[in-house]
Amino acid sequence: MKIAMWVLWPSFLVAAAANALFFTAFDPAELHALWAPLPASRVGAYTFGFFACWVLGACSSALTWFLQREAHEVNRTLCPLPQDRRPAGCRGGFR
Repeated sequence: MKIAMWVLWPSFLVAAAANALFFTAFDPAELHALWAPLPASRVGAYTFGFFACWVLGACSSALTWFLQREAHEVNRTLCPLPQDRRPAGCRGGFR
């Protein structure tokens, strides 16, 4: 749950800011996709834009979380539990 909050909360804040900045500069009624007006209403465009920004922000945050892990977390070579509480696949302790 903690990792989900590390990923989703910052991406939510970035999506809110990006959506506000984008739609401050552009009116959804004037946006066109392939030379045709967007079929959604203004509120629909705001909603779609927010969720699109949120997904992009979540992907960015998830990639940051994935790349900041240490080698023992990726390879699962170290186990932080005491010897008597280790599960079967948990090898060794902190070196």
